[in-house]
Amino acid sequence: MAAEKIILLVEDNPDDVALTLRALKKNNIKNMVVVAKDGVEALDYLFGTGQHQGRDPRDKPQLILLDLKLPKVDGLEVLQRLRQDDRTRLLPVVILTSSKEQRDLVEGYSLGANSYIRKPVDFDQFIEAVRQLGLYWMVLNETLDNA
Repeated sequence: MAAEKIILLVEDNPDDVALTLRALKKNNIKNMVVVAKDGVEALDYLFGTGQHQGRDPRDKPQLILLDLKLPKVDGLEVLQRLRQDDRTRLLPVVILTSSKEQRDLVEGYSLGANSYIRKPVDFDQFIEAVRQLGLYWMVLNETLDNA
């Protein structure tokens, strides 16, 4: 397992990527962040396939921040595939989305999301949400080494 706690950010909107990275930095969350711009890239990263062929899939992220509205493979399908595979079924997945659709919330939890957070529109609220996310998932939460 990699010694560094990696965050996998799965987000297709470059503005939201920049905002999330800025919020992490502002909160002194210095973990390496790997950005996947669509669902296929996220799955390739996690399973060491496609453009990430040769990457050791045993080096898992500590946390996956998953948007739902993604090109190629949407976030709910990514989550479903993660939960169906023994190598990734226990990885912490936080849905971080602007979707206000109740069915997305219900389906996200039904598929095994650990948390569902709606992106606040206000930057200061977003900074605070990311601070709490980082504190809980990167510091307080206990994970399985072989999840």
